[in-house]
Amino acid sequence: MRALLCETFGPLEDLAVRDVDEPEAGPGQVLVDVEAAGVNFVDTVILTGGYQFAPPLPYVPGSEFAGRILAVGEGVPEERLGERVVVSAWTGGFAERAVVASGAALALDPALDTAVAATVLQSYSTAVFALTRRDTLQEGEWVLVLGAGGGVGLAAVDVATSLGARVIAAASSPAKREAAVAAGALATIDSRAEDIKARARELSGGGVDVVVDPVGGPAAEPALRALGFAGRYHVIGFAGGAIPRVPLNLVLLNSRTVIGIEWGGWLLHHPEEGPLVSAEVLEGAAKGRFSPVAPERRPLDEAVDVLCRVARGELAGKVALLPGN
Repeated sequence: MRALLCETFGPLEDLAVRDVDEPEAGPGQVLVDVEAAGVNFVDTVILTGGYQFAPPLPYVPGSEFAGRILAVGEGVPEERLGERVVVSAWTGGFAERAVVASGAALALDPALDTAVAATVLQSYSTAVFALTRRDTLQEGEWVLVLGAGGGVGLAAVDVATSLGARVIAAASSPAKREAAVAAGALATIDSRAEDIKARARELSGGGVDVVVDPVGGPAAEPALRALGFAGRYHVIGFAGGAIPRVPLNLVLLNSRTVIGIEWGGWLLHHPEEGPLVSAEVLEGAAKGRFSPVAPERRPLDEAVDVLCRVARGELAGKVALLPGN
């Protein structure tokens, strides 16, 4: 079968789609025919060796995907054959077929498109975890979302809007800001040309209640300054490259709270919460509570180009690789 193979951590340009042996489902496992695989920023971090966990080499990247079960291993009910499923895993998705634990293959509602399902779990689970578990967003609160045109940013805009919050979306391009407005943002900020602090305070009438930051970099300090008294700052990631250093007096003098949001790391300590949040995300997407963007669809052969564009922050929304194309 064909798969994107990583043989050493390093430049994304060194990756290639190759012919590899097809995996077989062992006890408690299922073999999934991958119809669509979501591309996430975290995939690029793992591939370049910058993530806190490193899979053994060589490996097939791709941390979320959807398709149908082709075969089941010992101990898995035969009734699962042919079932439409979505999987959130560390590896394996950028291939024509993948083997996962049966419990990791979650049944899909018939109303949910396969490519959308393949791009929704990680970003929306992070947003739901941030806004309803690590924090409790209140109706009417003002939320400033940085990197609002990316996967996690758009999910945060959508989830916050569904909770009744008022969202300001900061993003670096017109296409990304347009995507954020389509997801529910009431206003936008050009993060490259406008003063984030001044504009967010103006739009919110004095200061936002929550900042959602999956970007880091130079936008972090002005976003922290945009918070009102007792505001909450969600640290989700550093897609902008640099880990920011901020003066902690900005936290002290206004009784602000900084909250670390690391969904994958949280699951290591609270594995029972994973299925609950996943079910909430999938049900919300299928029933219309959430409105995830339709992903751009690309063949597996374009995986390297897509990963490079994701790493450079060039894409608005999400991309799904289609291994069968």
